[in-house]
Amino acid sequence: MTALPRIDTASPAACGACVAAPELASRVAAGVHSDARIMLSLPTSHCAACISTVEGGLSKVPGVKSARMNLTMKRVSVAADPDVTPDQLIGVLAGLGYEAHELDPGLLSATETDRQGRELLMRLGVAFFSMMNVMLLSVAVWSGAADATRDMFHWISAAIAIPTVIFCGQPFFKNAWASLRARRLGMDVPISLAIILASSISLYETIHSGHHAYFDAAVMLTFFLLAGRYLDHRTRAVARSAAEELAALEVPRAIRILDGQEVVTSISDLAAGDVVLVRPGGRMPVDGVVIAGTSEVDRSLLTGESLPVYAGPETKVCAGEVNLTGPLTLRVTAAGKDSSLHRMADLVAVAENAKTRYTSLADRAAKLYSPSVHLLSFAAFCTWMWITGGDVRFAINISAAVLIITCPCALGLAVPAVVTAASGKLFRKGLLIKHGTALERMAEVDTVVFDKTGTLTLGAPQPTNLTELPAEALAVAAALAGASSHPLAQALVSAIRSKGIATAAVAELREVPGYGVEGQWQGRIVRLGRDAWVGAEPFDVTATHLLLGDGRVQSITFSDTIRPGAEAAIASLKAQGARVLLISGDAEGAVADLASRLDIADWTAGALPAEKAARVAELSAEGAKVLMVGDGLNDTAALAAAHVSISPASALDAARVASDIVLLGQDMAPIGDALRISRQSARRIKENFAISFLYNIVAVPIALVGLATPLAAALAMSLSSITVSLNALRLK
Repeated sequence: MTALPRIDTASPAACGACVAAPELASRVAAGVHSDARIMLSLPTSHCAACISTVEGGLSKVPGVKSARMNLTMKRVSVAADPDVTPDQLIGVLAGLGYEAHELDPGLLSATETDRQGRELLMRLGVAFFSMMNVMLLSVAVWSGAADATRDMFHWISAAIAIPTVIFCGQPFFKNAWASLRARRLGMDVPISLAIILASSISLYETIHSGHHAYFDAAVMLTFFLLAGRYLDHRTRAVARSAAEELAALEVPRAIRILDGQEVVTSISDLAAGDVVLVRPGGRMPVDGVVIAGTSEVDRSLLTGESLPVYAGPETKVCAGEVNLTGPLTLRVTAAGKDSSLHRMADLVAVAENAKTRYTSLADRAAKLYSPSVHLLSFAAFCTWMWITGGDVRFAINISAAVLIITCPCALGLAVPAVVTAASGKLFRKGLLIKHGTALERMAEVDTVVFDKTGTLTLGAPQPTNLTELPAEALAVAAALAGASSHPLAQALVSAIRSKGIATAAVAELREVPGYGVEGQWQGRIVRLGRDAWVGAEPFDVTATHLLLGDGRVQSITFSDTIRPGAEAAIASLKAQGARVLLISGDAEGAVADLASRLDIADWTAGALPAEKAARVAELSAEGAKVLMVGDGLNDTAALAAAHVSISPASALDAARVASDIVLLGQDMAPIGDALRISRQSARRIKENFAISFLYNIVAVPIALVGLATPLAAALAMSLSSITVSLNALRLK
């Protein structure tokens, strides 16, 4: 049975190492350890020191063979003997100060290390080394080497260049072949054809002792194209599917009551009508109805409600909610794929697929560019065959020069060069770009939707009226609150202790699930808890109530702490013309209060996850380009459905995965910078396209009339690429 204990200590703030330094954070291959039996998520792990603490603590547990932590994914995989249970490990981690919950390894696809990035970098290095050597050999030919000496240098260049082109050009050749098989012309088709033609012409010239070979052009072309491809790759983080992450949060096992006996059963074996037991601290494994027991349920991950709610007989509960204070017996209404949590995962998957249909500016330009390049090159070949009376060698040289000079290297660099420069600038401000088209989509944003709890606020309630209460009442309240794991009780204890008030001597402390805590003080019964239980008037704001036993009731109010920079972010977004909305699953009073404090006129309270996603979809249908900012499980569908999305690094794994941009620190002010810089980036990208267009306007006629050799074309192409890169660097 999976347990999710409430941690007394405050959750440590997330730091950049969690997301931004995979080389340091991973230390092991991402994903599931080969012999791992238990997978745990650690949402509060935050820095490299957590690795040694977690691994060291778990390794001391008898029966644990190994524990390997991936800080980037905030998860630990444990290889252990069959008698070691997840509950046992979760308890150890709770003692170390880490909240933990079990994931189902079978539902997580193992994410491999960044092989593609390493391969591109390796091919780039090989191409650079070969280019330098071939250029040195070419200098000798340009200096006047003739006859046998020239042929020898050409053959040495061929021996270096041809294996280099075959090896380093594979990323382009594979993509080009895939495009041709699909009967379409992608950007890699003219790229591959240009490389092959330059190499083939050079080899033909070398075999026939020709005066000109262009191996240097072929290798230079390959190098610059690989540089663009590697830049493009570096801007794209390989994100796991948020739908898989959500599915993995489902509790894999449950305690089924069968003939009066407790039997640990796989969720897949449960059906509607079965009876299951959920102990305090455990996550609900199924959708169901309470048939016995009373408790409080934490629904913050699913609905965004900041306060736990009462659960008793006939109360409906959903998979993923956390049982806090008392054991509950449920009658199953839906399990596995039929549960509300799984339906939410399906909703996220649909939204993700819709987002992937967005194509970048470079892709859209390539649809027109590639066919034009081929037609132009073929036209040049046919024209010069007619002019020269059938001189195939000359016509192919002209055709190759046209292909090389129009090669979409600058076009390929136009976007990644800008995105790389902008990503670096935003990273220094505390934002990590995860998706390759995120900045382009961000530049189009005109509407921003915020979640409340954990996003605009820190999700940490603080007492607001302690100065109005007598010290004696505070001492009693501290004693009662110390016996509860309720988040308001823990916040109250910390606040009273920080004032230096000693705890009163309260005896016979007892927590009443769903109501509060009571005890004996000076011969009287004292209580701390719900208004009806202590005889207090209900409040419109978050509050708990203290009964001192003589009829006196003291009410303690709470408010959530606004996240640093929230006011600045909202002011900046409004100044840039964006419409700002607040959509929360929290109670109306709390949402209205926050909206007033942050000057947000358009707000919605009590929104369910599907309603959040529906509202985002509705705004999109009206023509709005929506930026969604959220952190909880209840936000993942809306994050995936939005035009672009941001989540804090402290957010739940599923929310971070569904988002396009991750906010590394607590300060929200960089969100306003993200909109401004993304709009600057869009202008730079369009400028780069203009540079590429003007370059082709000037260079293509020169190649068509036969005034540019393939080598000169390669040099011109390189110059255009450098110009585009320098323009991108203006962002810094």
